[in-house]
Amino acid sequence: MKETVLKSFAATRRRREIWDKAMVTVLFLCAASVLFILFVILWHLIARGLSSLNPAFFTQLPKAVGEKGGGMANAIIGTFVLLILAVCVGVPLGLGAGVYLGEYAHHRFAQTVLFVTDVMNGIPSIVFGIFAYTICVLPMKAFSALSGGLALGFMMIPMITRTSEQFVKMVPNQLREAGLALGLPKWRVVTGIIVPSAIGGIMTGIMVALARVAGETAPLLFTAFGNLHYSQSLTQPISAIPLQIFNYAVSPYEDWHRQAWAGALVLIVMVFLINIWAQYFVYSRKRWSAGK
Repeated sequence: MKETVLKSFAATRRRREIWDKAMVTVLFLCAASVLFILFVILWHLIARGLSSLNPAFFTQLPKAVGEKGGGMANAIIGTFVLLILAVCVGVPLGLGAGVYLGEYAHHRFAQTVLFVTDVMNGIPSIVFGIFAYTICVLPMKAFSALSGGLALGFMMIPMITRTSEQFVKMVPNQLREAGLALGLPKWRVVTGIIVPSAIGGIMTGIMVALARVAGETAPLLFTAFGNLHYSQSLTQPISAIPLQIFNYAVSPYEDWHRQAWAGALVLIVMVFLINIWAQYFVYSRKRWSAGK
């Protein structure tokens, strides 16, 4: 009887080991497949776009239709302008909503905010563009950088909100209790203790949201519209790298196709650097906290 039980136990253990190794192999193949796809995309972009990069690409305006040469200086500057405007719109609202959800989750209104945030996360980007077109472009009767920044800022709100909420909740309750025990009002505890303690994760969320909207094209078609020159005012149409890539890619001119590949490579590198910046910020905060 004892031998039978031991054999049964050994057989069960072997089956579990086989299944464990099989699942680990499957997960490894899935991870390798993701890396392979990413590598193929990057290699294709580098092969097609690197040869088209030159000083003129970063310093010159686009040439007239059908002419060779020129660059995307207007689109590069326009992208940074739109991202700055998006940060001005999305960060205050997203951070405020995230802190509220993290500190007042027991309130009934917080459940409504949470539901709306999750719904916003699933809204297609083109809907944000149409919304900004309705509330900004139509009243102003013109496409503008302001409307483009507004659309991208709206897209950043739900991502920043959810990230801020999670990192605010991760702050130990002992810090809250210590602040309240010193007689500090709740708002001082939040702004002076909770937010600084969670700033590393919050900044990571902001950088990820920024990288997410940096490559959006659909909202800008309805708002920024595009501009082959430098935009002199925030109330004028403005170009952006993804918008100019789209316009060049659908054109019949081979030279514009070449520049579209170069623009795609520049955009990928920009997003990559933003993510590296976010990771470095988190790492430096951790080292600072450990040293402190």
